[in-house]
Amino acid sequence: MKIKPIVSAISIATLSLSASISAFAAPADNLPSISSLSGVNVEESRSSSIDDGNTRITLPTEAIKPNKAQTKRPPAADSMGQLIDSKRASQANVVAADNMSVEELTLKDEQSDSTDDISEGQAVAGPETSTDTANFEVTDNAQLQNIGDNSAIKSIEDKDGKRYTTLNLSNYAKQVNSATWSPNMNVNSAMTIKLQALLDWNHASPGPIDGGWGMNSKKALVNFQNMKGLPATGKMDQKTWNALIKNIPANKPVLVTYTITEEDVKTNFAPLPSSSEAKSKVKGLYYQDIKEMLGERFHMDVRYLDKLNKNKSYKVGETITVLNNRGPLNQRINRVVANKADKTLYAYNGDKLVAAYPTTIGSTSTPSPQGSFKIVNKVKMPWYKATVGEGSDKKVHMLPPGPNSPVGVVWMGLSKPSYGIHGSPKPEGISRQASAGCVRLTNWDVLEVYANIENGATVELQ
Repeated sequence: MKIKPIVSAISIATLSLSASISAFAAPADNLPSISSLSGVNVEESRSSSIDDGNTRITLPTEAIKPNKAQTKRPPAADSMGQLIDSKRASQANVVAADNMSVEELTLKDEQSDSTDDISEGQAVAGPETSTDTANFEVTDNAQLQNIGDNSAIKSIEDKDGKRYTTLNLSNYAKQVNSATWSPNMNVNSAMTIKLQALLDWNHASPGPIDGGWGMNSKKALVNFQNMKGLPATGKMDQKTWNALIKNIPANKPVLVTYTITEEDVKTNFAPLPSSSEAKSKVKGLYYQDIKEMLGERFHMDVRYLDKLNKNKSYKVGETITVLNNRGPLNQRINRVVANKADKTLYAYNGDKLVAAYPTTIGSTSTPSPQGSFKIVNKVKMPWYKATVGEGSDKKVHMLPPGPNSPVGVVWMGLSKPSYGIHGSPKPEGISRQASAGCVRLTNWDVLEVYANIENGATVELQ
């Protein structure tokens, strides 16, 4: 994608072109012990179902191929119940996303992204900050006014008025909450989700939590070990487990029940238009539905949220099962390192690694620059100036803010014009996408960085 030079005091964002792959997961009940995960080859694949005796919950899975040297053994019995799936899959009239191969998912997302008509893009604080508004295609609906709708950020950050309990939890949720790691255990799906939650609580983000031990979860475990000065083996051991639970209250549940409020239901939701012109005519690039909003609020893959809450209508007063969120980081960030090879953003307070997040950094065709830069501005809910076409056909559309903006809910501009750290409208694709040069995080992770980083902080792009 061609990128224009900076035109205002606000740094310019490049639009991230995604080849997003849905978050993948492991059939935790067939996993070898976590301590041997580095010796397996992983294939992202389909889904499995868990029947807790009351409600059947379908969970995403990941096929595990042991190395040839590894002795094949029968799957361990899951204490939650039997994994069953084939009949449900064969009865489906259409192929669900989590029943598709990685190659099929990638092709599907590439085809979806190919409809993007943006040839250039800029993130700005608001329409009034741009120097060339005469070229904007203004609509009566948008009127280039700053809509000031921070409901998406409020949904992610603000817990006031939100009710969390452990009442009426399913057997599956109870198993997750009581799961405890022990050496040489066969990790079941309850242990897998608990490990993902513990990593998230310790700010070694696994990205969207999906109940499976995929690429981002493995990276998160290595990052956590680095944060705690432990051998970064990517394998579970007693010292790592002790460090994971050290600062977590013993009675803190992983899965909780949440009662949907009237405010939740009355949030602005709207389908996402496909073209930039159509997007410029709406008031905001809102969440498309309540499940997408709740997924971001609770750091969950939307498919996993949906599968935990089968037959739920998401109405006011209804109780659903969600992840118990992490607390604030409360650590000053004065340096971050975005490593393309690791697909990770490392956050430091001085020389101390305080947090790590999965990220998308550039692509082969549009690589990120290498070097040391500075954060020059921080903008919540940025507008996005999208340029469509070239030459005499060139048009500029002003896209309003929202969680489904090309730059998500936050833009942090770098001293390198047109580059920045920003959010993403596709959290499930983080670390699996390609971007046009910028550093992309999930909306909740970028908000955590935003809350703790200062203007002038160093950003190293490697």
